[in-house]
Amino acid sequence: MTDDTRLVRRSRYAVAAVFCVHGSVTGSFATRVPWIQEHVGASPGQLGLALAFPALGAALMMPLAARVTHRFGTRTALRGLLALWTLALFLPSLAPNLPTLCAALFVYGGTSGMADVAMNALGVEIEHRLNKSIMSGLHGMWSAGALLGAAIGTVAAHAGLSAQVHHAVMAVVLTVVGAVVCQFVLDVHPEEDEEPPARFTLPPKSALLIGAVGFCAVFAEGASLDWSAVYLRDILDSSAAVAAGATTGFALTMTIARLSGDAVVDRFGAVRTVRWSGVIATAGGVLVVLAPSAIVAMAGFALIGIGIAVVVPLAFAAAARSGTNASQAIAGVATITYASGLVAPSIIGGIAQASNLTVSFLVVTALASALAVFAPVLRTKPRVRT
Repeated sequence: MTDDTRLVRRSRYAVAAVFCVHGSVTGSFATRVPWIQEHVGASPGQLGLALAFPALGAALMMPLAARVTHRFGTRTALRGLLALWTLALFLPSLAPNLPTLCAALFVYGGTSGMADVAMNALGVEIEHRLNKSIMSGLHGMWSAGALLGAAIGTVAAHAGLSAQVHHAVMAVVLTVVGAVVCQFVLDVHPEEDEEPPARFTLPPKSALLIGAVGFCAVFAEGASLDWSAVYLRDILDSSAAVAAGATTGFALTMTIARLSGDAVVDRFGAVRTVRWSGVIATAGGVLVVLAPSAIVAMAGFALIGIGIAVVVPLAFAAAARSGTNASQAIAGVATITYASGLVAPSIIGGIAQASNLTVSFLVVTALASALAVFAPVLRTKPRVRT
């Protein structure tokens, strides 16, 4: 094994740790949303408005990640952007009222999006050098980190610890861990004659098509995460504990599928994997819609989780290969997928208000079936290194 090979493999594990740190911030925040809502005195509608600001901040700030990476190189850029994200965890719990909470969440989302683009671009670079799929596993580490952060947050909430203390401790710990692991990632710099990317630019057409596939997957993910427990409670008259189990089962199956997805992608390729993923997710949606009992609906949500698990990682990888600037293309796809995560819960709620949740998940099932139809857009030419 050559020194270069060892360096790339070491960087792979370091980037996996970065994904885990990034996910831990999200899990830590999500569990303390009720505390933050009570602290600022926000109504459900006001909280919903505030929770739109992370996606807005991410969408506006992600295009800057490509320029930061071009200016400082992958290692320094990722170290700085990840630190901004982990430290931003502390901001929402400090907000004394709704306007300051919205501002804090805008910064929180913006730093999240920039770090997201930088780490995915580096993950694609390592995948390219290893000549095998690793993106699904990296996103699996993100999901594992989110579960870890949520578990710690649950314990902190049960112990009566304020979100300010909890998030301050987590911010410091995750910032230190992130700084350490970033020391071991690849330090890639642009060619001397390479022009810096524009600060803000529309994504290329190829990224738009790939982003549409990611949109379908993230829509199904957001709908299932936010509405699966409500579906079991309202449609199937399940207990609160059983209803919560549907959400947990969905998250666990998606994490497991991501961690094991790289072997499937290496064997069958991105297009066939996403095509069959769409079939599995569609079957899950049909089970949810037709479920006569809670156990059948839970199995349906589990299949949706398995079906959509690898789609976004593969969309990011395909975007990076579709253009000359990986970070810029990933930013374009990520912006579209973040928008999907923003609108999915409200669209599902709006359809349910007009009809019922069963009709809402018919829409989710239709979008899942679109993954099987449009999977070929992920077939891109390998990116050529200079």
